[in-house]
Amino acid sequence: MPADDPRQGLAILLLDGSYERAHYALVLAAGALAVDRPVLLFAAGHGVHALARDWHGLRDAGTDDTVQASGVAGFDVLRDAVLALDGTLMACESGLRLTGLPADALLPQAVVAGVPAFLDAARGRQVISL
Repeated sequence: MPADDPRQGLAILLLDGSYERAHYALVLAAGALAVDRPVLLFAAGHGVHALARDWHGLRDAGTDDTVQASGVAGFDVLRDAVLALDGTLMACESGLRLTGLPADALLPQAVVAGVPAFLDAARGRQVISL
């Protein structure tokens, strides 16, 4: 397959608002980007908190201190890596409504989109759901 083949890309669907799932979505995203696989991360439901400037709305967000103390990259480090490596971040419009999180609370790089936009952007990519 050519290097620009979209089937080599990865689409991560983050459905859950737990720190653990959001952290691992970022682990997968950063790992894929590190090996030159384009990544689209779509945060839906309470998962939209992962794309907020203040991500502490994630359930069990305090776990990040324990993660870092064990020598594993923390949430901010991983999210910064995903952004630095040009990962695409999408926040589900319905998820924002569900959580009451305003769009201006998101990272400036996050695009607010609906499911049809995600499905179109994910076309041909490997999809992982967390």
